[in-house]
Amino acid sequence: MTAYDVLRVFCGPRGGYGNELGVVRDGSVLPEPDGRQEFAAGLGFSETVFVDDPERGVIDIYTPTTRLPFAGHPCVGAAWLLDVPELVTPAGVVGARQDGEFCWIEARAEWVPPRTLRQYATAAEVDELPVPPKGEWVYAWAWLDEPAGRIRARAFPGRDDGIDEDEATGAAALLLTDRLGRALNITQGAGSQILTAPQPEGWTEVGGRVHLER
Repeated sequence: MTAYDVLRVFCGPRGGYGNELGVVRDGSVLPEPDGRQEFAAGLGFSETVFVDDPERGVIDIYTPTTRLPFAGHPCVGAAWLLDVPELVTPAGVVGARQDGEFCWIEARAEWVPPRTLRQYATAAEVDELPVPPKGEWVYAWAWLDEPAGRIRARAFPGRDDGIDEDEATGAAALLLTDRLGRALNITQGAGSQILTAPQPEGWTEVGGRVHLER
């Protein structure tokens, strides 16, 4: 049996919600991509992280069906669990910091796989959306309070891997922040919270609360 932790990343203000993340702290027990992919599919979380070097923060990220060079909530969760100043991903080096109850990462929009960012007129429209047809990764969003930067969002990966809706999606939040060019406070899914802030030279910070579930 391969040992792993389960985290909830981007929890709400009262500690609930958040997106589940599996973390295999000793990646050497499953060194091959095929074994990692099979394990991630078996867990069934939207993403699973394999830690290849805990001191340097070297990680490898898988959905139930594919390997990702970068993803938001896995990086936030791994940074919190490992308590390191940076993570090394196939996309690049991700900065990390702890700030009170929030864990932050710093990454670049060009590292994020393609997403369709679809704006709606009201939060109620976002709330009422059915799951769209598979094949397109859709991030649906609307302003809750535009002057304050507050957004309502839902995410639909469209991958046909059992994850019809993603509870909290840091990479899509990063893309939206890059597009809008301003800090955001996003309520996603059933009640998860994602904070973002543009940084100099094309970097973006993404932060949230992380809880160890088991």
